[in-house]
Amino acid sequence: MKLLPIFFILFLLVTSCSDGYSPKPRGYFRIDLPERRYQVFDSTFPYTFEYPVYADISIDSSKLAEPYWINIRYKPFNATLHFSYKVIRGNLLKYLDDAHTLVNKHIPKANAISQREFVDPAHRVFGLVYDIRGSDAASPYQFYLTDSISEFVRGALYFNRVPNNDSLAPVIEFLKTDMEHMINTLRWKPI
Repeated sequence: MKLLPIFFILFLLVTSCSDGYSPKPRGYFRIDLPERRYQVFDSTFPYTFEYPVYADISIDSSKLAEPYWINIRYKPFNATLHFSYKVIRGNLLKYLDDAHTLVNKHIPKANAISQREFVDPAHRVFGLVYDIRGSDAASPYQFYLTDSISEFVRGALYFNRVPNNDSLAPVIEFLKTDMEHMINTLRWKPI
């Protein structure tokens, strides 16, 4: 008689299980994207461009930083666009090779790297834009721009967390549009 409740509970456990169970896919937090508005970065630097109002610009203070290097921080997304500037003195090919090398370092983690030319002859801005795809790629977006004579800039987007570009895909696409706007509005200025 004492075993009857135990058998009843075991019977309920065995009959209540079904083979139709499948776990839910992993969920991610909802990301609220801000309204797009831009402001002009115009200072004593040899370039100017428009960037989002929800981003902050600071001078690059790393040991390797050179004059006119900046970091554009997208605080709502914990991301930074590292933006470097070089003066061309007969060494454009070296800067181009460096840019290609830095992009190619992502090959082991990338599924694909596509590149697109950027040409704006009216403002003397030419370059390449790299879209780096892959869930573990550290930098999903990089570019370089030059006037081919005296000025060269390079940008690389990094998130300040372990890469998981599948979950960050909406943010990456959102920031790509902002960076495309920045590239389209970049202008050279005399120093």
